[in-house]
Amino acid sequence: MANIKVDGQLVEVPDYYTLMQAAEAAGAEIPRFCYHERLSVAGNCRMCLVEVKGGPPKPQASCAMSVKDLRPGPNGEPPEMFTNTPMVKKAREGVMEFLLINHPLDCPICDQGGECDLQDQAMAYGVDKNRFAENKRAVEDKYIGPLVKTSMNRCIHCTRCVRFTTEVAGIAEMGLLGRGEDAEITTYLEKALTSELQGNVIDLCPVGALTSKPYAFNARPWELTKTESIDVMDAVGSAIRVDSRGREVMRVLPRINEAINEEWISDKTRFIWDGLKSQRLDRPYVRKNKKLGATTWDDAFQTVAKALKKPGARIGAIAGDLAGAEELYALKALLASLGSGNVDARPAGSALSPANGRASYIFNPTIAGIEQADAILLIGTNPRREAAVLNARIRKVWRATGLPIGLIGESADLTYTVQHLGNGSDSLADLTAGKGSFAELWANAKKPLVIVGEGAATADVLAAAAKLATSNTEIEAGWNGFAVLHNAAARVGALDVGFVPAKGAADTAAMLAGGVDVLFLVGADEVDMSQLGETLVVYIGTHGDNGAHRADVILPGAAYTEKSATYVNTEGRVQVTNRAVFPPGEAKEDWAIIRALSAVAGQPLAFNSLAQLRAAMYAEFPHLARIDAIAEGKPADIAKLAKTSPKGKKAAFVSPVADFYLSNPIARASAVMGESAALAAGLRQAAE
Repeated sequence: MANIKVDGQLVEVPDYYTLMQAAEAAGAEIPRFCYHERLSVAGNCRMCLVEVKGGPPKPQASCAMSVKDLRPGPNGEPPEMFTNTPMVKKAREGVMEFLLINHPLDCPICDQGGECDLQDQAMAYGVDKNRFAENKRAVEDKYIGPLVKTSMNRCIHCTRCVRFTTEVAGIAEMGLLGRGEDAEITTYLEKALTSELQGNVIDLCPVGALTSKPYAFNARPWELTKTESIDVMDAVGSAIRVDSRGREVMRVLPRINEAINEEWISDKTRFIWDGLKSQRLDRPYVRKNKKLGATTWDDAFQTVAKALKKPGARIGAIAGDLAGAEELYALKALLASLGSGNVDARPAGSALSPANGRASYIFNPTIAGIEQADAILLIGTNPRREAAVLNARIRKVWRATGLPIGLIGESADLTYTVQHLGNGSDSLADLTAGKGSFAELWANAKKPLVIVGEGAATADVLAAAAKLATSNTEIEAGWNGFAVLHNAAARVGALDVGFVPAKGAADTAAMLAGGVDVLFLVGADEVDMSQLGETLVVYIGTHGDNGAHRADVILPGAAYTEKSATYVNTEGRVQVTNRAVFPPGEAKEDWAIIRALSAVAGQPLAFNSLAQLRAAMYAEFPHLARIDAIAEGKPADIAKLAKTSPKGKKAAFVSPVADFYLSNPIARASAVMGESAALAAGLRQAAE
């Protein structure tokens, strides 16, 4: 620690702190454009100038100088810096004047207006006139894809976008070309960016040079209602803010959450909002004479109730990727009251089960805990497609420590160096037996991390992964390196509430093979329904996707922005979405649909409100009441799983997410995601 005086106030800070961080610790505000806490220091905007006592007679860039660089006074006094002297004030006014020489000052038509750093700092630190009368330079706009709109006349060359794409996103596709007046930020070959995180440059850009292309000219920030919520496009559970106007979601932005997404979100999370209003189911439908037709809620309920009351009717339910815990709890209770235990939320073939303990299906080290790992093994997963923000966290650790990362499964560019060990169970068996160079590295790891994807979640793989996670006797105390990376937001919550088959009941594969007479699909669109035959399918969902096409009865539900629902992310953290807008037309919240249906079916559930439902759910599963907390899994469960005898089935591991942009019904309804998917497919074909 070191002492430093900031504007006469003595503060104690770590000696590696920059002067900017020391000033902020003392409560002084330092303006900046190029500096960002999560990016390397560039020091090229010069807006953060301060005066250092005893230093050279000129202002210093506070972002590029650390506390330990300052000399103490002649008698050992602490070093001193000033943030509000006449020298500093004049320097900042000069810098702002230079920045505005070529800036077009087109605030009335700029999408950044109202939330622009340049606007704010020009008001706070600038002057009311400019001494330059020369013509402003003009820069041609660049094409960098369908997501980010460029207006390069506004660019002030802070290079935040370049540093983000290179350091965090892991693509070397943006840079600064030219010098002086000819300097330009560009994508070199002027092609679309290939990162799943590229939309974050919109938030990073301190001016209006990079803005959201789909959102362009749609709204002003002061017109929007802001609602804090949780993302469900993957199982990471990123913190988001949903901005809406009236009954329409206008955009989605990230919120800072150091434990999960830091301040990044994936492009699917950010640009999905146009899919929330396309191809929506806004009224009930019933299939009559082999054709779906709009009907009333009463007629739809009577149709379902009639099928449920048939003597000997076999009833089942499959949960989709976006279902909240409340509707799954309610549906499980309804089927139990009808005498059925045929419920499942897992893909066909998955061996994940609450019977093996909670530790067997969550990301035990936590997402933030990735940064403590000293070796990582990826089994049957492509985190870049399945959880782009988590993948950036792995890259962050790899850049900082260079830790070894092994991959068993499909070979892919994950933005960091991996040792590809093979494609399937044979390679995993070899590693478990200690064969190969990576096995030696693994044996020396004190905090090994095994990440199992849902593309390989069989009993044999889970047992082998548990064995690898516990194989080293030198593992540090308290470290549980067994992690399951889910790709669906609903999966862990469903496992928590026991939405899995009762003993002897049908699982997903059996139900899809025609093992039931009435099948409820709660937003389940990613399953193969080709073998259902004469099964009566009741679809509770939001979009006219695969499940709705096969359905005999459609009961329109609410999307994640239209309801308050509980989700549990891949690390087991309980989270709740907040309603930003209301569902369209006659659509209802999913739990309310199930409650109303239970009454018509003659088995009314014991709750009449969301509060009552949650009280019942919390009584049975107390950990779901602890919002933003993780109920830790027991290491003993992993040790027990490691002792399971393998059955010796051989298989190749394939990621369950084939296309990052089209992984769920909301994404498939989005024109922006469709364009991005087509572009990505074209780039892949060109590369091949």
